[in-house]
Amino acid sequence: MSATRQGLVALSLTMLLPSLGTSIANVALPDIARAFGAPMSGVQWIVIAYLLAVTALIVTAGRLGDLYGRARLLQVGTLVFGAAAAGASVASGLGWLIALRGAQGAGAAVMMALTMAAVGDLVPRERTGRAMGLLATVSAVGTALGPSLGGVLVARWGWPSVFVASATAAGIALVALRAFVPHGAQIRGRAVLDLPGMALLSAALGLGALAASRGAGQTLPLVAAALALLGAFVVVERRVAAPLVDLSTFTGRDLWPGLAQMALVSMIVMATLVVGPFYLSAGPGLSPAATGLVMSVGPGVVALAGVPAGRLVDRYGAPRVGTAGLAAMLAGTLAMLQLPVVLGGGGYAASLALVTGGYGVFQASNATAILAPVAPDRRGVVSGLLALARNVGLIAGASLMGAVYATGFAGLPALDWPAGADSGLRMVFAVAGVSVLAALALGVRRT
Repeated sequence: MSATRQGLVALSLTMLLPSLGTSIANVALPDIARAFGAPMSGVQWIVIAYLLAVTALIVTAGRLGDLYGRARLLQVGTLVFGAAAAGASVASGLGWLIALRGAQGAGAAVMMALTMAAVGDLVPRERTGRAMGLLATVSAVGTALGPSLGGVLVARWGWPSVFVASATAAGIALVALRAFVPHGAQIRGRAVLDLPGMALLSAALGLGALAASRGAGQTLPLVAAALALLGAFVVVERRVAAPLVDLSTFTGRDLWPGLAQMALVSMIVMATLVVGPFYLSAGPGLSPAATGLVMSVGPGVVALAGVPAGRLVDRYGAPRVGTAGLAAMLAGTLAMLQLPVVLGGGGYAASLALVTGGYGVFQASNATAILAPVAPDRRGVVSGLLALARNVGLIAGASLMGAVYATGFAGLPALDWPAGADSGLRMVFAVAGVSVLAALALGVRRT
C-alpha cells in the first residue's frame, strides 16, 4: 500500500470517530438513566454537551491547526477524544460523564475541522475529489453504524462498553496518524493567536447551539445573546492584524455560497432522519424493525455515492457534479411529496435514496470546490467553517423541520394519524424543495 493510501486510511479513521461519537451514545441513554437514577432531561445533556463542544470549538480548532500544524493537532484531538471516552466509561456520576462528553466533543471538533484540511497536505490537487468522496463515505458510515453498534455493545456489556469501544478505536487512529500522516506546513515565526475572536465566536456558536436544544421560552434570549456576540466578533475581526476568520475570504465566489449550500442540504438530510421514523410509524404503519430497515437506506446510499462522486469531480469538475447532486436532491424532495403516500414505505425508501444520493454527490464536490483553492495557512479554518455549516444545517433540520412536520396534525382528530402524517410529510418536503432551489440558485453564483 502506498504512503498516500496509508495516510488516507488514517484520516478515514479520524473522520469516522466523530460521526460515530455523535450517534453511538444515544442508544445507551436509557441504561445510563437507570444506572444513575437520573431523569431523561438530565441524561440528554450527554448528547448536548458533545454537540455544544463540537459546534463552539470547530472553527477555532481549524485555525489552531493552521498555526501549529494540522497533523500535530489531529494527534492531540484524537488523544483528547480517546482519553475522554476512556474516562467516561468509568465515570462515577452523571455530572462527570457529561463533563467528559464535553471534552470528547472538544477532541471531535479538532478531528472534524482538520481531517479534510489535511487531505491537501497528502493528496495531489487533481485527486482531491476522490479523497473527499472517501471521507464523505466514511462519515456516513459512522453515522449509520453508531446506533446499531451501540445497541449491540449495550445489550452485551452495558453502557460503559460504548465508551470503551470509542477509546480503543481512538487509540488505533492515533497510532495510524503518527505513522502515516506527514506534518504539513505551518506558519513560520511567532504564531499570532486571535484570542478575543476565538472567545467571541466560540461563545456565540455555543449559545446558538444551546438555543436550538431548549424550549421556546428560553430560545429568544439565547439567540439574542448569540447574535450580539457574533456582531462583536465581526467588529473584532475587522480590526485585528491576524484575524481568526479573514472576512475578506467571504467575497470569493466559492466560499460563502458553498457554506450556505452545505447548511441548506444538511438541513434536508436531517429532516429525513428526524421526520422519517415518525412518518413511517404513523403513516404506512410500519413496525420498528421495518422502519429501521427503510431508514438505513439513506446512510447506505450516501456511503455508496461518496467515492464514485469524488472520481466524477476529478474528471468533470466540481461545479457540474455539484449541480447534478442538487438536481437529484430536488427530484427526491418532489418524489417525497407523492410517492410515500401512494406506495408507503417503499415509496419513502425510493425518494430517500434520491435525496441522500444527491447529498453524497454534492458533499464531495462542494468540499473539493471550497478547499482545493485555499492557501495552506488558511485551509484548517476554512475546513472548520465547512464543518460548522454542516452542523448548523443538522441542528436546523432537527428543530425547524420537526416543528413543520407537527403542523400537519393541527386541527385533525386525535386518532387520525395517517392523514396528519401525510400532511406533515408534504409540508416538510415542500420546505425542503424550496431549500434545494435556493441551493441551486447559489450554485449559479459560483459558476
